[in-house]
Amino acid sequence: MPAPLPLTQLDQNARMSVSDVVFEHLRQQVLGLSLPPGTKLSEVEVAKQMGVSRQPVRDAFYRLSKLGFLVIRPQRATTVSLISRDAVLQARFIRNALEVETVRVAVAALTDEDLAALRDLIEQQRAAMEKGEKTKFHELDDQFHREICTRAGLGFTWELIAENKGHMDRVRMLSLSFASRDAFDDHVKILSALESRDLDRATQAMRDHLSRILDQIDRIQDDHTELFEVAPHQS
Repeated sequence: MPAPLPLTQLDQNARMSVSDVVFEHLRQQVLGLSLPPGTKLSEVEVAKQMGVSRQPVRDAFYRLSKLGFLVIRPQRATTVSLISRDAVLQARFIRNALEVETVRVAVAALTDEDLAALRDLIEQQRAAMEKGEKTKFHELDDQFHREICTRAGLGFTWELIAENKGHMDRVRMLSLSFASRDAFDDHVKILSALESRDLDRATQAMRDHLSRILDQIDRIQDDHTELFEVAPHQS
């Protein structure tokens, strides 16, 4: 079950509806695997733990189900959905299309100050990786990509990416035990290309980085079979 949401966090999200707060809290727990695939959820229990009525929980459940993260069966348990390989690959396709085009703009748009900020994020990632802080590394990974978008003047692209990458995120969390070094090295290559204003190298580096999941997903699925949907051809 989800951990209770501190009242201070509710206060910080005062401009959001209660339903939005519950939705975002549950979404982060699903994507971060605090609520792993197959977990049973109860409207009553979630509402009690978060100190809200059942209606915003019901609304949040519905929104998560539309995104493919919850399976709601009337008169039966609501569960966190198993990971869909097809959904992961579709999310990667969308993200690749958006971020490769974004980095094209970033090559010319980023200032020396922007590049310095990205270098700082790289060093923070290095420290998190060396300390084995997987969740922190994941957060800094997202921040690196978000900063490229926003500093290139294309913040809306990150909003679109964030809306579509959730199915990738669950797999990425499962890959952190063995893939953090590769992700870090990719970020170094992307930044180096941006600093050199090398358009071809920057776009290829981003494309290669976002394609790693194509090589990793078989290993991840083999290691965590119980968390994945069984595709029709596999049953």
